[in-house]
This record gives sequence, structure tokens and C-alpha cells, in this order.
Amino acid sequence: MTETTAGSPQPVDHAADRQRLQELISELAVVRGKVTLSSGKEADYYIDLRRITLQHEAAPLVGRVIRKLLADADIDYVAAGGLTMGADPVGTAVMHAAAQDGAATDAFVVRKAQKSHGMGRQVEGPSVEGRKVVVLEDTSTTGGSALTAVEAVQAAGGIVQAVAVIVDRDTGAKEHIEATAGVPYLFAYSKNDLGLD
Repeated sequence: MTETTAGSPQPVDHAADRQRLQELISELAVVRGKVTLSSGKEADYYIDLRRITLQHEAAPLVGRVIRKLLADADIDYVAAGGLTMGADPVGTAVMHAAAQDGAATDAFVVRKAQKSHGMGRQVEGPSVEGRKVVVLEDTSTTGGSALTAVEAVQAAGGIVQAVAVIVDRDTGAKEHIEATAGVPYLFAYSKNDLGLD
């Protein structure tokens, strides 16, 4: 499917975006070798998606691929974000991709803990209260970071429609998030898509 975005004379080729982002993830983000993940689990590879979400060519692709993923799943939302810091550039990419499509989508950042000063907020950015949102993450192993973000957004009055990640490691995050949060868990790429075992 090809569509023209607002403010851009270039047509968007979603299949080409998806293919190129997959190539960049394989080339730039997959690091092989024994690593300990944030969940405490060990793995034979690490997917460093900040090498993608903060990279000049890949970041715009992330926004377009995640927006297409959410559109294909019929997810209705007006804001996107997640737990700092892995989700921050993903939310920003989605916000910018939406603007290119002529859509108004805000981004938000979820702090790991509520601020003890100022306004005492845990969810930063435009208010999520009463608004439909998606919680984003670059990748998830156990689903813990995404669930922390879901809880914070719900406490701030946001209506979580889905959790979406760039890469799913197939380590139980989908099942855990869907059972705990009761929302769909979507991913753009599986570890199999990236040739990882």
C-alpha cells in the first residue's frame, strides 16, 4: 500500500519502510555475545534499539512502521509514549510521523517514579487524562517496563488502548502484558524476523 503524506510530495511505501528498518535493526542493533538483560535474564544476543531509535535514517522509519502497525490493528489513540528512556524516542518518532500524515498525536514520557517536587507528575507532556493512548517500548523481555508505564498512565487518567514495541524477543512479554493489563500487545518484528534464536 502506498499513500501520500500531508506536507510531503513523496509517496509512503510501507513495505519498503518495513524492509529497510528490518535491515537497519539487523545491521546496527543486534549485538551477539552473552549479556544480562534489564530483567536479569541472560541472553546470547542483545538488541540495542537505541542505535535505531536515535539514528537519523532509522528513527523516521520507526515512527512510520509503528503507526502502520497500530493502524492495521485498528487502534484508536491521540497520544503515545512509555517508560523513560527506551520509549522516549519511539514516542517522538510516532508523533513526528503522525504530523507528516496530518494527524495530531502527542507524545508523553513516563518517569520511573513520581516527582517529589514541582507538579509531582510521573507522566510528563500534554495531559493524558481522559485520552486514548498507546504505551510504547523499543523491546520487551518480561513486559515489566511497559506495565510500569501502563499503571502510571492509568493513574494519570489515560485510557490505554494497546502496548506496541519495535521488536518482540518472544520471552513471554506478550502473554504477561495482555493478561495483566488487558490490552493488545503488538510488535513490528519478531526475533525470527531478525534471524535470532
